[in-house]
Amino acid sequence: MAQDSAALDIRLMKAAALLESDPRAAAQEADLILRMHPGHAAAGLLLAAARRALGDPTAAAGFATLAAARPDSGPLQLELGRALLAQGDAAAARAALERAVELQPDLAEAWHALAGLHAASGATLECDRAYERYQRLAHPERHLSEAAAALATRRLSAAEALLRERLKVDPEDAAALRLLAGVAAEREDYVEGERLLGEALRLEPGYSLARFELARLLHAQQKAAPMLPLLERLLALDPDNFRYRTLEASAYNLLGQNERALQIHESLLKTHGDSEILWIYYGHALRVAGRLPEAIAAYRRSIALKPSGGEAWFSLGNLKTVRFSDADIAAMESELARPELDDDSRLQFEFALGKAQEDRAQYAAAFSHYARGNALRRAMVNYQPELMTRFVERSVRLFSREFLGARTGWGDPAPDPIFIVGLPRSGSTLVEQILASHSQVEGTRELPDVAGLALELGALERPGRPPTYPQSIAHLKREQLQEMGARYLRQTRPHRVLGRAHFLDKMPNNFCHVGLIHLMLPNARIIDVRRAPLAACFANFKQHFQQGVWFTYSLNDVGHYYRDYVRLMRHYDEVLPGRVLRVRYEGLVADLEREVRRLLDYCGLAFESQCLRFYETERPVQTVSSEQVRRPIYTESLEQWRHFEPWLGELRSALGPLGEDDVAD
Repeated sequence: MAQDSAALDIRLMKAAALLESDPRAAAQEADLILRMHPGHAAAGLLLAAARRALGDPTAAAGFATLAAARPDSGPLQLELGRALLAQGDAAAARAALERAVELQPDLAEAWHALAGLHAASGATLECDRAYERYQRLAHPERHLSEAAAALATRRLSAAEALLRERLKVDPEDAAALRLLAGVAAEREDYVEGERLLGEALRLEPGYSLARFELARLLHAQQKAAPMLPLLERLLALDPDNFRYRTLEASAYNLLGQNERALQIHESLLKTHGDSEILWIYYGHALRVAGRLPEAIAAYRRSIALKPSGGEAWFSLGNLKTVRFSDADIAAMESELARPELDDDSRLQFEFALGKAQEDRAQYAAAFSHYARGNALRRAMVNYQPELMTRFVERSVRLFSREFLGARTGWGDPAPDPIFIVGLPRSGSTLVEQILASHSQVEGTRELPDVAGLALELGALERPGRPPTYPQSIAHLKREQLQEMGARYLRQTRPHRVLGRAHFLDKMPNNFCHVGLIHLMLPNARIIDVRRAPLAACFANFKQHFQQGVWFTYSLNDVGHYYRDYVRLMRHYDEVLPGRVLRVRYEGLVADLEREVRRLLDYCGLAFESQCLRFYETERPVQTVSSEQVRRPIYTESLEQWRHFEPWLGELRSALGPLGEDDVAD
């Protein structure tokens, strides 16, 4: 008798194994078993499940009969719910699934099915709660641990290979799509990252981790407006989540809603007052608001909580107006001497100490710190300077007089945007502050939208695939370019809180996209702010940009980048004469009123004397120059680079003929 029972169990196991791959065969075997053993519960359940997999409308009736016979079975209620859902009876399916988790709260697949049902009905909070329970019980990402480890250690090719193999087996594995989006994000392929995360959320609408990573990916691109609905949904599920709340504050900061960001930070500090990173975030928001004494106090509080935290020390020095004391320098040097200090903290201490020694006119020591900090950061990034050179060559080939002339009048005719381009640390924030002091102009921030459009057009050079941008612009029709311009205006509207006629987009590297800007927004103004080559390049080298400005971590890289920048802008001067206004930082310092009048004339704006008193204009300023533009114009920085001239031979060499110029070209 025991032998017969064991043999039957084996037959059932083999039949159940066929359920996913060959449900018809599983149904046939279950039917045979039931003929031999009428009323066998497990065989009846298997037969009904196989019929459901085959789309048989009788499956629900079979499950209902079984469930009536065994009303205390959670798995039977789960299968009944699935069958009813397949029939389109959502209300009855929900009742069965809720009964399943009531009977057996650890039934992961029932929670999963409930999450999908709630998503379909628009009940987002219930969907997210159900999916959270499913994840906690089923650990649906466990099978991807090797790929996750490879991604965590930045072995991107290995991680990608493992994930693509998994997606061949199951193209709808949302967890694999999420991790693959992480690979794309590490490569700064934000368009692909957004696509993959969007697909993961389409498959699993309750997947909060994918939603959070999409919000972080948007934050990396400084796309604040689309972050907020994602964070609103996340916070509905987990209102006190520290990561969600701090990211929400960052989004409001990016949108210029600085007071809301400060309120979030101040609320969090009531419960997380011992978080050194929160004090840094709070300090950043205070700096943007121009509340410098409070920003300094916030950074000091972070340092008190964690003296080894390099970011707080760096942030303090990055205020530009702070002078470190002997005790500060001794404390930083002590931390820097610790062999176990991680490289991220180490490089931030190097930059802070470089600033401290430069303030004391110890230029050799300052340069050594700057050089060591940059060398550490350069080793962390995969920057290839030749890609920029190739991009400039492609742009010069495409944007000929003939090409641009044939498209005259294309794009959206709105005159609203004023683009300020050039290298960072060249005076663009000063120009922004001057123009934002005009009654018809609204200052926003460095907006990512043009770069985002370029990425969609194929600007990124992916492994094994050359970029298609800017040549892809040649395939755009008049209507497409007009829609791109209109889309840019729609996307940037959340930043225009004052509703003025014109607004500023101060993304420096938009100089790469002058051709695209001209074609999609032919009446937009474009201002190229330029500083003398050696001064501009060294200012970038000694300023630690924590992300996105990869060319600044080596004198050779920044010199080559400056040459490429000048070459591209000279080309636009030739093919679009007068289209771009060049403003030289040295000229602004030498004769402010003359240059301000020239700026306003170019923008079609009447002269307003307030533009000369730009330092009185109160507005959030996001860039590292925020403190400098809150005081009258000064000349000290013009010649500051000369103190470091003995160590700039590599930069002069990289600049080539431009290295002989002491003024902006």
